[in-house]
Amino acid sequence: MCKNALVVNGLTKNYHDFTLDNVSFTVPGGSIVGLVGENGAGKSTTINAILGLIHKDGGSVEILGQTDETMDNQTRSQIGVVFDGDNFPDMLTPGKLNRIFRDIYPQWDERRYFSLLEKMSLPADKKIGKFSKGMKMKLSIAAAFCHQSRLLILDEATSGLDPVVRDDILDMFLDFVQDEDHSILVSSHITSDLEKAADYIVFIHEGRVIFSKTKDELRYKYGIIRCGAAQFDAIDKDEIIAWRKQDYEWEVLVADRETAHRKYPKAVIDPATIDEIMLLYVKGEGK
Repeated sequence: MCKNALVVNGLTKNYHDFTLDNVSFTVPGGSIVGLVGENGAGKSTTINAILGLIHKDGGSVEILGQTDETMDNQTRSQIGVVFDGDNFPDMLTPGKLNRIFRDIYPQWDERRYFSLLEKMSLPADKKIGKFSKGMKMKLSIAAAFCHQSRLLILDEATSGLDPVVRDDILDMFLDFVQDEDHSILVSSHITSDLEKAADYIVFIHEGRVIFSKTKDELRYKYGIIRCGAAQFDAIDKDEIIAWRKQDYEWEVLVADRETAHRKYPKAVIDPATIDEIMLLYVKGEGK
């Protein structure tokens, strides 16, 4: 078992109007890592560079203990990939797709594949071009689960799915990583999904990693102080991560909610959601 299923170190990609700047993070074995950030922040560029779909201008990527130079076909077959969009040709059916994958992947699990099709209400004989976006995404996820993948890399995998189906798929993700030899990297703008399933959150903004932290630290330690001007002036500025003024109220992001409660007992201090943390980092002012 690899201690880390994925190691990204100093990943850099330069475009004329955008730079992926020295991105570094890890996906530990047996974990789900959520990659978050606003549209255009660099999530898809990061995933494409990890998979070798675009040329890297700097940095290194290690997947399942292998680098680009040492990666063999057996290791590649253990990476399951789902993109936000059309993953398979429209003229195929899921049944025909099964025959193709059976020839491509030595470890293809045909029984599990058809079981997942049935569970997800996907007809095996209907052309993929007739599927809705949600059905196409479910098919892509089913396929990713069925070739003995050890690492799943998913770009907006729950996009276009209704809340019930999303919840079922998140349960599948959680079951998948019960085996510590299995891991998932998933980019998503639906942060409530990541609050349920992810172990770690990597936040990218304007091509740079702002933080890489455990989900529990963000949910159970971070807080937002909501206060007036006098209380805001009294807060130790060294404890402030970011703040912004909302009409007559200040919102102040702090990394230690319990300490803030003890120091400022009269202030209203709420737990912070991942969305709120991102918003204050992006739109708030620094200390």
